[in-house]
Amino acid sequence: MRHTPGIAIGIHVGTDILPVIAELAALRIAVFRDWPYLYDGDEAYERDYLARYAASPRAICVVARDARGGVVGASTGIPLADDGEAFHRPFHERGLALDEVFYFGESVLLAPWRGRGVGHAFFDAREAHARACGAFGWTAFCSVRRDAADPRAPAGHRGHDAFWRSRGYAPASGMACTLSWKERGDEGASEHTLDFWMRAIDRAKVPA
Repeated sequence: MRHTPGIAIGIHVGTDILPVIAELAALRIAVFRDWPYLYDGDEAYERDYLARYAASPRAICVVARDARGGVVGASTGIPLADDGEAFHRPFHERGLALDEVFYFGESVLLAPWRGRGVGHAFFDAREAHARACGAFGWTAFCSVRRDAADPRAPAGHRGHDAFWRSRGYAPASGMACTLSWKERGDEGASEHTLDFWMRAIDRAKVPA
């Protein structure tokens, strides 16, 4: 895993995720308020969501802390078979076995710490964990679909496509799922489309 100056990277697996749930719930709500999610967060939902990861023995949570020990970023991963049904359908339709896929949940990082290599550290840790599990042929994640002309997008906003491609990921053509959440300023939840990206796991890197 690459070095990230000023940041300590911690790895929590399975039930070891439980002690950091409260910190991660608050962080996720803070980061997801911004584009492209515009999420009007709910702490109870976030705690329940993270508890599902803690209930999966092979789930991982990678936590980034500053020099004072404060959580400034986090990233999650879970065997796809252990995740929600909404993520399963596109793989069933494509004829891909759920047991072959390790799914990467969202990565969240406070703005002052972006551009320092933490995103790469998150991918390094999750990919290494998926390989070490020895049971998976693919890693995958979702990206929320937004209209490039949406006036709510901040000026100068750049997506993460180039970063993801540099990590060896590519869009999984025709594979998407639908999730609902409440956006800031809305009366209630609305549906959002998320597109899948995938990469084959290099089994040659699996530790002996």
